[in-house]
Amino acid sequence: MKLIKAAVFSALVMASGLIASAMAQEIPGDAEAGKALYPVCTACHGVNGGGNQALGAPKISGQLAFYTLKQLQLFQSGARGTVAGDMKGMQMAAMSKGPQLKSPEGLANLVAYVSSLPDQASAKTIQGDAAKGKTAYAVCAACHGAQGEGNEAMAAPRLTGQSDWYLVAQLKKFKQGQRGYDNTDHGGRQMRAMTATLTTDESMHDVVVYINSLN
Repeated sequence: MKLIKAAVFSALVMASGLIASAMAQEIPGDAEAGKALYPVCTACHGVNGGGNQALGAPKISGQLAFYTLKQLQLFQSGARGTVAGDMKGMQMAAMSKGPQLKSPEGLANLVAYVSSLPDQASAKTIQGDAAKGKTAYAVCAACHGAQGEGNEAMAAPRLTGQSDWYLVAQLKKFKQGQRGYDNTDHGGRQMRAMTATLTTDESMHDVVVYINSLN
């Protein structure tokens, strides 16, 4: 396990320059204009972006703007949400291609509005061992930060505050090849490699429970 972690971490550091240069730059948007685009999102993500576990829709409030924008772009391009079995991803891919989101300006406006939504704490639904999770998270901190705050230069989203059930679901998708499969998704490919350090469902739960403990 230590050898796997070392190899993955080494590859991560070597790739960081490429990731930073390849990432799409955030486009400043108009939150007020984005508000008019958001109603279609509320059916799944909620009026305040808090998400809906029953629908498999993540919390989007509180997330870093660059990451929200990048994921919408990946859904639109087919770099996310096209693998068999990823029904929720396919649904989101279809939603991302609405006529009002075809322009970079429309996407930027929507992201600006989502970024303005109030961030609220998510309910804790996952059981696990936070002490074990803390040890496993040491590798994650290289990109996501010691407090799970995220890092644009490493294409890493904010983890703190995200719904724990969603974090577990995404770890499984990365391991199953339903995310991080496209060459243009540099951050996703990086994350797919990192999931090699989490070999069981239990280890995924442990690290997510630890993330839940971060402020």
